[in-house]
Amino acid sequence: MSAHVPVLEVRGITKQFDGFTALGGVSLSLRHGERRALIGPNGAGKTTLFNLICGRLRPDSGEVRYRGEPIQHLGPHAICRLGLARTFQITSVFSHLSPLQNVQVALFARHGHSFRLFRRAANTDVEEAKRRLGDVGLGDAASGALAGPSGLLSYGDQKRLELAIALALRPSVLLLDEPTAGMETGGRRDIVALVRRLCDEHALTLLFCEHDMDAVFSIADRITVLHQGRVLTEGTPDEVRGNDEARAVYLGTSAGGGRGVNR
Repeated sequence: MSAHVPVLEVRGITKQFDGFTALGGVSLSLRHGERRALIGPNGAGKTTLFNLICGRLRPDSGEVRYRGEPIQHLGPHAICRLGLARTFQITSVFSHLSPLQNVQVALFARHGHSFRLFRRAANTDVEEAKRRLGDVGLGDAASGALAGPSGLLSYGDQKRLELAIALALRPSVLLLDEPTAGMETGGRRDIVALVRRLCDEHALTLLFCEHDMDAVFSIADRITVLHQGRVLTEGTPDEVRGNDEARAVYLGTSAGGGRGVNR
């Protein structure tokens, strides 16, 4: 792939639901290694755009391109195998399986293995699964107190487990849907630091939705603001923070000029 070709590109994407325009010609592109935040008020079209990129929805018009090739006609599993992995706002783990088994499932999917839910696959991909758990700070999750069902993990640890599952797919592009949603201040700071470290260590290109502006400005090197299904503006954090339209629509305005937070 040419260095000039974006790793992920959205070209003029439109999507309607029963006559309502959720996205009206959205375009954006991410270079390799970029960390792009996608922000906007509720209903701006962020989740719809994520679902179109990941193949959960098909666009009415426009293209999604990965490494220069159109992928909007592919299903979620095919897109995932190309190198795009996603986490969700509401944690999505197999609550009855252990953390180790959750990561093993992702590894089985990546390798194309079939499995008879662990009776014959219990010793498959164990070491790599342990490494991915270690990457996210769950290095003890294969034994001891964390060896039980993942549904018993704290909410923050379930968020970490989701990241381990995503890493097991060896993505080049990581899409995170509100990675700090529902977390206390300390937990949000930990997840922000973890996401930054993982992007560095695994050379990931990142696209993420987030309502917490502290997280956005801590992680992103570019920000795209959506409003009513269209791109309102995009730029560096300083450029977006200083944009009057973005402040009025989403960041909030104050007499002192400080940034607001929409939760």
